[in-house]
Amino acid sequence: MPTVKNGLKERLARYRQIKISVIGRKSGQIISIPVWFVLEGEKLFLLPVGGSDTQWYKNVIKNPQIRIDARGEEAEFRAVPITHAKTVKEVIEKFREKYGAKDVKKYYSKFDVAISVELG
Repeated sequence: MPTVKNGLKERLARYRQIKISVIGRKSGQIISIPVWFVLEGEKLFLLPVGGSDTQWYKNVIKNPQIRIDARGEEAEFRAVPITHAKTVKEVIEKFREKYGAKDVKKYYSKFDVAISVELG
């Protein structure tokens, strides 16, 4: 597993949005999209806007390799799906704390899964 450069963690601490790149489960192409995230210690949490119906989430299930790009600081990691209801709920609460309950409700439509990325 790669160790995170200080630059990446520093940027994760400063920004509200990052870009993730995943490998398309059908196309095999690299797909990049902007996402919100929560950083907690050495863990990065991602919440797919459409839950388990989100395309990038389906891609991660097939190929857990994920590239995190925080404005030019990039690194590759292994994404770990979170499906346990209580743990998903904890991630949702972290997102509500960071982005506000109103915006989370506005942009997210399904709350059945999340993703964890170990940075350390």
